[in-house]
Amino acid sequence: MKAVILAGGYGTRISEESHLRPKPMIEIGGAPILWHIMKYYSRYGVDDFIICCGYKGHMIKEFFADYYLHRSDVTFDFGNGGGMTVHSNVAEPWRVTLVDTGLETQTGGRIGRVRKYVGGERFLMTYGDGVSDVNLPELIETHGRSGMTATLTAIQPGGRFGVLDINDRDGTITGFHEKAREDGGWINGGFMVMEPEIFDYIDGDETILEREPLQRLSADGKLGVYKHFGFWQCMDTARDRTLLETLWDGGAAPWKVWEV
Repeated sequence: MKAVILAGGYGTRISEESHLRPKPMIEIGGAPILWHIMKYYSRYGVDDFIICCGYKGHMIKEFFADYYLHRSDVTFDFGNGGGMTVHSNVAEPWRVTLVDTGLETQTGGRIGRVRKYVGGERFLMTYGDGVSDVNLPELIETHGRSGMTATLTAIQPGGRFGVLDINDRDGTITGFHEKAREDGGWINGGFMVMEPEIFDYIDGDETILEREPLQRLSADGKLGVYKHFGFWQCMDTARDRTLLETLWDGGAAPWKVWEV
């Protein structure tokens, strides 16, 4: 199964970092948060990634172009005709497709732009700025049983996010509230599972996934929910980054489920 990761936004809320690099490339423990997300998926056997690039996308491409070299022990021999010898490396079993989805393209539009790489099969999707310890196998199983076109992971951070109305009887989302309503309800935490029918709900580059497509799916009774009661944290601000860095440095990062 493929995982699509949105990594093209400007990251304006953390501009002290994002003016230099795209938000998914901001580091936690010396590695981009994008890498942390991919390592998490890979722990559960998801190794085929489609990265939706946009703002400063060349930096994401350069990171993966140099990834093998940077993770290897090498000898450069300049005296005997040149050459490079790789002694050992920590290779990931990843296949990474990096797609320029446009500078101003909205979230839904970015997904629409990678349709040909996804193919006609079920896929995973998440945002390139949030980590969690969501149970991916359970999430996928829940979606598979539901018959929904899309299932999103709902979390309860409290405070400053738009909230979801959830029908607990049939496990569907029935509506949305604007971000101004801070009632501590459930919010969209990413980590979605989608069927290829999702592309029928995307009209073009201006489509914002969280508005027209998800709201239409909700109205059609085709948007499912997986409630996650564990850890979830996005990296919207410098304060968020400091929290994640502190957890990582203290060996208490809940999303760190891999061995190496």
